[in-house]
Amino acid sequence: MQLFFQKDIKGDELILDPDESKHLTRVLRKPIGDLVYFTNGKGSLFTCRIEDNHPKKAVLQIVEEEFVPQDKHYIHLAIAPTKSPDRVEWMMEKITEIGVNEITFIRSENSEKDQINYERIYKKTVNACKQSFQTWLPEINAIRDFDEFIHDKNWINFQRFICFVDENIPLHLVQQAKPAHSYLVLVGPEGDFAPKEIQEAVAQGFTPCSLGKNRLRTETAGLAVVHSLQLINTISSQSPPT
Repeated sequence: MQLFFQKDIKGDELILDPDESKHLTRVLRKPIGDLVYFTNGKGSLFTCRIEDNHPKKAVLQIVEEEFVPQDKHYIHLAIAPTKSPDRVEWMMEKITEIGVNEITFIRSENSEKDQINYERIYKKTVNACKQSFQTWLPEINAIRDFDEFIHDKNWINFQRFICFVDENIPLHLVQQAKPAHSYLVLVGPEGDFAPKEIQEAVAQGFTPCSLGKNRLRTETAGLAVVHSLQLINTISSQSPPT
């Protein structure tokens, strides 16, 4: 089963852009009458029938629409971008496949880079959603200064964590995060957060946490955060009631 993406879907007819039309009709060779699946990235799953398989302007009829609600938990990753754009894009692709709801890039004292190619990242997340058959596209926010971000009152109802390298942090993220909650997790640059940034984050209600004994690259840490939180909630949802 394959999933296609169209940002704006209205009415009962769908006219594809040239890229999706070519992929549908020339690469996949879908004939008229075939049923295919589309999402708008906002939770809706559309079952569509191909009415015209034109390679530049395919036309589909919407047969059915199903709304897929979001999970009870919500993962917001706030992370310093890496120096290499390829590593940021790789991370975005993988955390989208695993399941992340929101990403904010943060500018900290030791940040290596603060320029983000949002167009490329957006394409990566769309392709990852299609690959993993997800109907919710992650929200990608513009870069924000670390100090301003941690003082934002919007996070008051989130479980808040800050991950950094310190062998004295006894507890892993999976030991502290509670299932079915909203999470906000801070991950620093390759040079890690500055001590004063860690102190201020803790003062603002962020709990220090570990991602294991090994020193991780920034993009690996981001992946570990999302996977750990999804694992917590998967295990919780499968546990029999007591």
